Amino acid sequence: LVGTEAGDQRAIDRVLIALDGSENKSRLGANATLAVSMAAAHAMAAASGVPLYRYLGQGQVGRVPMPQIQIFGGGAHAKGSVDLQDFLAIPNGASSFTQSLEWVAEVYHAAGKALTQQGNNLGVADEGGFWPQFGSNEGAIEALVKAIEAAGFQPGRDVSIGLDLASTQYHDQGVYHWRSENRRFDRDQLLALYTRWADDYPIISMEDGFAEDDIEGMRAMTQALGHRLQIIGDDFFVTHAPRIEARARVGACNAVLIKPNQVGTVSETHQAFAMAQNLGLDGIISARSGETEDVSIVHMAVGWGVPQLKVG
Repeated sequence: LVGTEAGDQRAIDRVLIALDGSENKSRLGANATLAVSMAAAHAMAAASGVPLYRYLGQGQVGRVPMPQIQIFGGGAHAKGSVDLQDFLAIPNGASSFTQSLEWVAEVYHAAGKALTQQGNNLGVADEGGFWPQFGSNEGAIEALVKAIEAAGFQPGRDVSIGLDLASTQYHDQGVYHWRSENRRFDRDQLLALYTRWADDYPIISMEDGFAEDDIEGMRAMTQALGHRLQIIGDDFFVTHAPRIEARARVGACNAVLIKPNQVGTVSETHQAFAMAQNLGLDGIISARSGETEDVSIVHMAVGWGVPQLKVG
């Protein structure tokens, strides 16, 4: 990289991509290439005397994104205490980011108080949400509805629910197996369950409802529920612009999760979001499990106009 023009982000990222040389950053690693890529962007913003979001947005400034924040963690985040990975609060009725955080904090404290009183709190999962013992996946959804109500909010109007179903984790050879409940589903049975949940609970967003290579499942889910829910692809798209284009064009998903360290450079992250925009898909920039306190993803959201932020 010595001698490369620091203000040419794409050139820097092309060097990093070439140095790695693999299709999925398996040699240097996407965490390492992203750190260097972001360092260049931070340095140029500092040298230009502007905040990172203004540098990334080339003078355009979006709004602070609406957060969706984990209240309960399950799946790989909580050693399989429940199968679904994230039970999130989305303060869709809030009028400002400050109010959003205050409302979610109230829900979080109400949820923790209820778990402690019931003796169901096993600790904190690795993204900061509670690590509960509910006995069922649907029990966690019911508990989140009660926490929203206990905090003084109306579910669906003030604060709604988002689910990261992370179904790749429990999919094997066409069968979806919830080990915590010893239940198995085929594609149609699982979609029927999601549809009932959408009818019964104030859910406005579902992520990775079918496995990363189950294109037909994600397409069917989008057809069935996409007119009233946000159907997000995460593992399904892996922040990869060509994959987003190919899979969205067959009708799978109406929103894309954007994770910078899934793809490994700032310019490729922006390319993925731009592709989603061009296809009419919503964007959610996201932290990773074990994320640091670094604020770069929020600057990306504001600079590029990504409307939502998913965090622990």
